[in-house]
Amino acid sequence: MKLYILKSIVAVLIIATVSCSSKEEKQKKALVEQAKTDSLKLIYNPSEADPKIEAFMQNLHKRVGFNGNVLIAKNGKILYQNSFGWANYLLKDSLKIDSKFELASVSKPLTGIGILKLVEEGKLKLDQTINDFYPNFPYPDITIKQLLSHRSGLPNYVYFSEEHWKEKKKGMTNQDVMNMLIEFKPNRYGKPDGKFFYNNSNFMVLGAIIEKVTNQSYAEWMKENVFNPAGMTNTAALSKAIYEKIPTDVIGHDKVWRRSVVQNFQDGPLGDKGIYSTVRDLYKLDLALNEGRLLKKETLDSAYVDRAKSKNGIFGYGLGWRTFHRNNDLIIYHTGWWHGFRNLYVRDLKNNVTIVLLSNMTNGSLVKLDELYKILGMPILRKGIYNDAGNVADDV
Repeated sequence: MKLYILKSIVAVLIIATVSCSSKEEKQKKALVEQAKTDSLKLIYNPSEADPKIEAFMQNLHKRVGFNGNVLIAKNGKILYQNSFGWANYLLKDSLKIDSKFELASVSKPLTGIGILKLVEEGKLKLDQTINDFYPNFPYPDITIKQLLSHRSGLPNYVYFSEEHWKEKKKGMTNQDVMNMLIEFKPNRYGKPDGKFFYNNSNFMVLGAIIEKVTNQSYAEWMKENVFNPAGMTNTAALSKAIYEKIPTDVIGHDKVWRRSVVQNFQDGPLGDKGIYSTVRDLYKLDLALNEGRLLKKETLDSAYVDRAKSKNGIFGYGLGWRTFHRNNDLIIYHTGWWHGFRNLYVRDLKNNVTIVLLSNMTNGSLVKLDELYKILGMPILRKGIYNDAGNVADDV
């Protein structure tokens, strides 16, 4: 009888092992096939560049100071891609189209995708609170949904960590910041769901929750469950808590003296920032979302609903995405600005336009894009250009 039971156990283990191996092999084959498909969509001939976009970008570089990479696509075809300027101004080394930039807050939509993926898998619920994962967290009744939409009222760790983090040469982890919140209890900005307040703490906490739920590091889990399925082979979450110097050739620069911006302890937490990627990988992300390879349509539709409209009702915030609704237009986008990097990622869902602008020079070039939007036949995406009725203001 014992021998029979032992044989049965061995048989079950063999079947489970074969099944697991078979599943992994299928996943690998699927990723290889998807990479082949993506490679066709990434084909671009510079001689066929849209001349109007080329003229606009050359002007943005030479006269307005844009330094970075750009990719613009419409209806599944790349209209334009290019690199302008230096990866490191001091070394005068030119950027390449697959140079990796710190995405800054463009990391937030990716964290949001990760959270919503866990919701779809039944491992999280949007109405769960931070205390479900951190019982002694001193700010009760804050839900995952409120974190995703910046309606938590939490204090911003970027400010209070300056005072409380003593090891300035060492990068903080998400858990370090959670511990500081629990220990020092800095004053909150408001009540949960009271009002919209854009705040890095929200997505840092979401990064910590991903680690709690999955028992993996944020970087590992995001690679396996978001970056790889989207074909983002040149994308990674990189933390100063892991690396003494984050391994990237693209250096962020100050807008005045073009000085390089030194990484510091605040480059440790992930989720609110800390993802490094390329313009082509972000285009792959757009393709993966549009094709339903990461999240279900109903989940994405929910993420695109405004949870925090601005005063004139034009710009809002969904679940991890900034939003723009006007008539039948729906633009989903995010901006990023951190330690010498300034970025813009735009997805015009009605006109099927994708714009990726990654810059390592923090000047005002990315607010000088009105003409580009006109060339692409889409609404102008800039605060202050529309009046309360949603029309272009007369004085613009």
